[in-house]
Amino acid sequence: MILYGIKNCDTVRKARRWCETNDIDFQFHDFRVDGLDEATINGWLKSVSWEVLLNKRSTSWKQLDDARKEQLDQSIAVELMLANPTLIKRPVLSDNSSCKVGFKEADYAAYFAK
Repeated sequence: MILYGIKNCDTVRKARRWCETNDIDFQFHDFRVDGLDEATINGWLKSVSWEVLLNKRSTSWKQLDDARKEQLDQSIAVELMLANPTLIKRPVLSDNSSCKVGFKEADYAAYFAK
C-alpha cells in the first residue's frame, strides 16, 4: 500500500495518522520529493476518472491560464498533473489493483474493513 501526497498537506497528515493508528502497513510517497511518473497516474485512472483526480480547488489550478482550463481532457489533465503534482487531489492511497482519492475517516475504515 502506498500513500501519495505532500508532507505539509493537512489532509495527507490526517490520512497518515489514521493509517498509523490503525496499524495499516503503508509507504509514504511525497510527490515533491520522490516525483511522479505518467505510468503511476495512468494506473490510478483505471480506478478513478481524471475529473476525480484533478483538484480544481487548488491554488495551482487557480493559477493556470483560462485557455488551458477550457481545453481540458484526460491527456491534458495528465500532462498538467505531471507538471504540477499539487493539482492532484490528495491523498491518493494505492495498492496493486485500485486507488482511493481523498481522505475521510469513515471511508478509510470501510475500505480497510474488507
